Amino acid sequence: MTNTTYATGITDPAATAATRDRLQRLMGLMTGDEKHSTAATSTLDALWVLYDRVLRVTPETAGDPGRDRFLLSKGHGPMAYYAVLADKGFVDEDALSGFGGYTSILGHHPDRTLVPGVEIGSGSLGHGLPLAVGTVLGLRAQGLAEPKVWVLIGDAELDEGSNHEALAYAGPAGLEQLHTLVIDNGSATYGWPGGIASRFAAAGWSAETVDGRDHEALHAAFTAPHPGRPRAVVARVEPKH
Repeated sequence: MTNTTYATGITDPAATAATRDRLQRLMGLMTGDEKHSTAATSTLDALWVLYDRVLRVTPETAGDPGRDRFLLSKGHGPMAYYAVLADKGFVDEDALSGFGGYTSILGHHPDRTLVPGVEIGSGSLGHGLPLAVGTVLGLRAQGLAEPKVWVLIGDAELDEGSNHEALAYAGPAGLEQLHTLVIDNGSATYGWPGGIASRFAAAGWSAETVDGRDHEALHAAFTAPHPGRPRAVVARVEPKH
């Protein structure tokens, strides 16, 4: 699957609509009562832009030490993640219809030992960002400065203290390889005065809020330079019911 950008970097609107239709069809192959549909659909556009235009990882390089890493902390709504992995060739499309079954590799929470391309087992809230910090530190210890680490968290996850500890450490530590994508679909109980991005900025991060369904805005935010600082992109999404 090739990306849908021209040499100018501008996405063809018709191609974007076709991409959404294709991914929604793949998501539709996954059935059952435990789909966390809102949690999944709110991540779809951001995940696609990451895998199509930003992340340096393919099915063939998923074990390469120099690959970029993507960690899904918001693992309780993995349908969009599985759909993107299938579209990019990490997972066979035929596996989607077995989602959540006893013999399926595609559980309600992703399992890194079963699903090609998955970096962590996730689902319990608040684990992804601390794991991403540790991953960056591990890469540093190995002298690997090129790979980028991306972690997707939900806005409600910021109620977890473990995230705040990781957030407070990463800024002063200058973890430039670390990138956090926050999907803000208004599910947080308390929120944050001044918006989520202000919390990251106060801790020394480069931070920006964008429309979570605007592919060009997402791409620009994902690829903005942030020398010496970790990067946070808050993708604001009105949930589709």
